[in-house]
This record gives sequence, structure tokens and C-alpha cells, in this order.
Amino acid sequence: MSNLMNTYARLPVTFIKGQGVWLWDDKDERYLDALSGVAVCGLGHCHPRLTRAICEQAGTLIHTSNLFHIRKQEQLAERLVALSGMDNAFFCNSGAEANEAAIKLARLHGHNKGISLPTIIVMERSFHGRTMATLTASGNRKVQAGFEPLLTGFVRVPYNNIEAVSQVAANNKDVVAVLVEPFQGEGGVNIPESHYLQELRNLCDRQDWLLMLDEVQSGIGRSGKWFAFQHSRIIPDVITLAKGLGGGVAIGACLAKGVAAEVFKPGNHASTFGGNPLACAAAIETLEVIADENLLDHVTQLGDFMRVQLRDRLAAVPGVVQIRGQGLITGIELAVPCTELVKKALERKLLINVTSDKVIRLLPALVMQQHEAEQVIDITCSIIKEFMNSSAGHN
Repeated sequence: MSNLMNTYARLPVTFIKGQGVWLWDDKDERYLDALSGVAVCGLGHCHPRLTRAICEQAGTLIHTSNLFHIRKQEQLAERLVALSGMDNAFFCNSGAEANEAAIKLARLHGHNKGISLPTIIVMERSFHGRTMATLTASGNRKVQAGFEPLLTGFVRVPYNNIEAVSQVAANNKDVVAVLVEPFQGEGGVNIPESHYLQELRNLCDRQDWLLMLDEVQSGIGRSGKWFAFQHSRIIPDVITLAKGLGGGVAIGACLAKGVAAEVFKPGNHASTFGGNPLACAAAIETLEVIADENLLDHVTQLGDFMRVQLRDRLAAVPGVVQIRGQGLITGIELAVPCTELVKKALERKLLINVTSDKVIRLLPALVMQQHEAEQVIDITCSIIKEFMNSSAGHN
């Protein structure tokens, strides 16, 4: 590890192969994966159709350049536009890059309207990436610390608080857009009120702002719909995607509609690798498998089942604050910091995550079956009970 920069506090395990929702380490120990690469491997590991599509494309053409037409890119854009109600797409390589594209789009749109300091409203406890613009947009001091000076052009308000956004509208005439997650993943699995996005849409319409939704974690079936905004029956102006889009192959996208779709002109934005034939082939097959295997309904049913079971099993456990989620993202908030549970789960051969110090986050693959989910629930409940009993004993 000495030749790698010290940017990750890695867990003491090395995985060498995977199948479905299972991973094997270099000692041939098997682990149940309830993290799926942090919401990336939606089809699980080594799905046969995705594996075949990647191999076939790699044997045909991996990369050319966006100097030329790319048929797979055009096919993927057509599919995403049809699923989302957007008009067009820009392809890149990650969620941070997709959000960077959205921020640039909003700023250019503002300048086109004659606004000299275009400003974007962003949320507390949000996470949009680690580039300079996206970490500035993120409502997380931990990721910003040490990287000052941050960028100007952002105003931060509490999440799930429409009144705070209205107050900005009354006092700041430079606002051009709102950038918001339909639910916050890194921020602690925070699910807003059901009318929140609709009210934001209405406010943006009244103010002539762009509504830009970061669906990097919530999109591509994670919520039980193709995109989480579809639970609110609205249409945004901009959507950003990555994570689950390529099934594990790096790809991001910024989708736009209406006036937002006409902002970028040749030379305004670009990507060397974005939307290359290999990444687009993986994304096309991922979308086709989700549709063919009816995974959206499955995600809704399995996610509801998991939260019912968790609430039932943990109802009498002191210190379990709340269990919340949507589709196959579930957060279990405890009253005390619980990051050590990640290692406790690893010892039990289960992969989980803790975010915001106190929230256990489950992000299983969309293909996880009920009997596998039951194993996740059994181990998760067991380690939480042991941990909370231990915490109570220390108090």
C-alpha cells in the first residue's frame, strides 16, 4: 500500500471475485455485500448479461473521442431521455463531474440572463462530490476543511425547508438555480417530506430558476423508480447521474430539459473519456436488465420488507432513533456514534456503511433476493443489539 496516496482508511480485506450479492476475499472467505460498491453495482457482481456486453464491446471498440459521433452514446442518451422526460444528455465519468457540468450549466445560464454573479442554492448536509465546485456545494465541513478558499456563488439553506428557500428568493436576485438531492445519502439517509420537491418546483417556476436534482445515488432504480423525483410527479430542469448507471463501469451523465438543454454550445464543456463506447455499452445493458427483470417493483417490495423487519426487530432496543429509507437505501440512526459497526459487520462477513457518524446505511444490489436480505437483517440487528448493550454498560 506504500505506493498509494493515503486518501482512504481502508478496511483490512481484499476482494478478488464476486457473484451476485456475494464477494470472496484473497483467503476465499465469502462476504454478503449490502453496500454494492456504495450504490454502484445495482445488478450485483458479474451479472452475466452485463459481463457479456462489456466483453463484446471491449472486443469491438473501447474508445475514440467526442470529436466524432459515437453510436452507443447516442443510443444511451435516447434511452435516458425517454425514461426521464429530459431533452438531452452530456456524458462524463463520475457523479462529481456530472454535478460540475450542472453547476457550469447554471452559471452560464445566469450569465446569458445578464446576471454577473450567478448563485446556486444548495443544502446543509448535502454531498455533491470532491472537486472544488462540488465540495463547495456540499454541506459538509469535513470534506471542505483545508481546501479553502472555497468558491463563491453558493447560498446554503437547511434541507427539507421550503421557507428557507423562499427567504433567499426574497433577498437575493442573483439566484439562478437550486441544486438538491431527492434524498440525502451521505448526509445520513435523509428523506424529505413528500411535497418538498413539488414545492421546490413551484418556487423555481415562480422565480425562473432551474431545478437541478442530484440523482447520483438515488437514480437508476435505487428508489424503486428509475429516478427518485418520479415519486413526486415533477419534472426537473437538470438531473445528474452516475453510480448505478454503468453497473460498475465508470460513467456519469448530466441530463437537461427546456431552456437548460440549450445552454451549452460547442466549446463550453467537454470530456475526454465521457460517453465512450465501452461505458455506454455497459450503461445500456444495465438499463435493459433493470427493465427486463422488473427490478423497480422488486426494489420497492424488498426495501419495504427490510424496513418493516428492521423496525420490528429493533423496536425495543434503546438508542435506535429512527429507521428510514426509500427503495433499497435504508438508514438506521442510532443515538451514539457507531462507525465501529462497519468492522463488527465485516467480522460477521457482511459489508455495510456508516455515514454521518450515527447512521448505518444499507445499499444492497437491486437484484438481492429476500432470503439474502433476511441474512443482512439478522446480522445487522445482532450487531446493533450487541453494540447498544455494550454502550449502555459503559454508561
